[in-house]
Amino acid sequence: MESKIEVLSTVKVKKSPDLYKVVTELNKTLKTKDVMFGLALDDHDENIMIFTIYKT
Repeated sequence: MESKIEVLSTVKVKKSPDLYKVVTELNKTLKTKDVMFGLALDDHDENIMIFTIYKT
């Protein structure tokens, strides 16, 4: 069975050292709702993070 992941939304935010904690809690709390959250550093600006919401 093939798993498809679809990007629902992406937003750039200022880098915050604790933002990963929010993403972790969202993933733990909403894992049964077919959504997943991601956080990555921007390749072009080290002070920006990219928050992404996925449909699984």
